Amino acid sequence: MLSRPLLTLHEVADLLKVKESTVRAWIHDKSLRAVKFGREWRVAHKDLESFLEAHANRPADASETAPEQEPERHSSANGKTNGHDKEGKTR
Repeated sequence: MLSRPLLTLHEVADLLKVKESTVRAWIHDKSLRAVKFGREWRVAHKDLESFLEAHANRPADASETAPEQEPERHSSANGKTNGHDKEGKTR
């Protein structure tokens, strides 16, 4: 038995703040696993979570265990720091 009800395309799109056509494209490309009931698609919560995990820029546990890093200081030709972080923002 299902632990949670399946999500409709509309619900998935609403959760992710994307268009339903985007969700349909993910299903068509087989990026997002879905089940078809007649003319309607449904997505299991675990399949949506797997999809999000696969498209994340790093594993979820890495953000919890990664230590805070200080901004990188760039040195000029004379060896002094320029007062900018690695994105070029002034500190």
